[in-house]
Amino acid sequence: MNPDSALYALMIMSFWTAGSGMILFLAGLQGVPASLVEAAKLDGAGRFKVFLHVTLPMISPVLLFQLIMGMIDSFQVFTQAFVMTQGGPNYSTWFYVYNLYTSAFKEYRAGYSSALAWVLLVVVMLFTALVMKLSNRYVHYEGGKR
Repeated sequence: MNPDSALYALMIMSFWTAGSGMILFLAGLQGVPASLVEAAKLDGAGRFKVFLHVTLPMISPVLLFQLIMGMIDSFQVFTQAFVMTQGGPNYSTWFYVYNLYTSAFKEYRAGYSSALAWVLLVVVMLFTALVMKLSNRYVHYEGGKR
């Protein structure tokens, strides 16, 4: 396998997991009250304005959840690289979690790999906290402010 195409092969493989996100978006879209959409249409809003000012704010918690879960999943890429390339030609798919696995179970460096896992936890927590902090202005909760 070509080192340049190995990463693209893993990206194409990741499309397989898009179905669960689509189910969540469908549930979010079905939760948008029809009365709000109808009221916006009666006020003269077109499809784009209804989407932008009614639908998007109503599904913003789903968008936030999907953003956070996608971010966490991107930090934890392991299975695809392990199964398809074992780190890839010339380490082109040698991800952080694959390095953690290799140091723990192939090199038997338990302390080092435990430290890598703790660093991963802290980084994921910091990014999640940052996204949550930045989302306060843009996410609409039905019951009011969070």
